[in-house]
Amino acid sequence: MLSSLPQAEWMLADRGCDADWFREALKDKGIKACIPGRKGRKKAIRHDKRRYKRRNRIGIMFGRLKDWRRGATRYDRCPIVFLSAIALAATVIFWL
Repeated sequence: MLSSLPQAEWMLADRGCDADWFREALKDKGIKACIPGRKGRKKAIRHDKRRYKRRNRIGIMFGRLKDWRRGATRYDRCPIVFLSAIALAATVIFWL
C-alpha cells in the first residue's frame, strides 16, 4: 500500500499511525511525517502542531460529502460520472 501513495510533501495522520517503520517508509519516499507520537513512547517525537491541528478540515470535508447520498453509496459505477458527482457536491458545499 505504501508504494501506491501519491507524490506529496506532507503526511498528516493521527497517533494510530505512529510507528517507526511507517515513518521510515515515508522518509524513503521523500514525504515528511506530521504524526504525533503515542503517549506511551519513551522518546518524544516532534511534529508541526499548527499543521496537525488543521488536518480536521479534511475529515470535515469527507463528512459533508457523505451527506450527499449519491456519493456516499456510490450509485454511479463509472469513475468519470462518480468524480463528476463528487465535484458537483463539493461545489455546492463550497457555496453554501
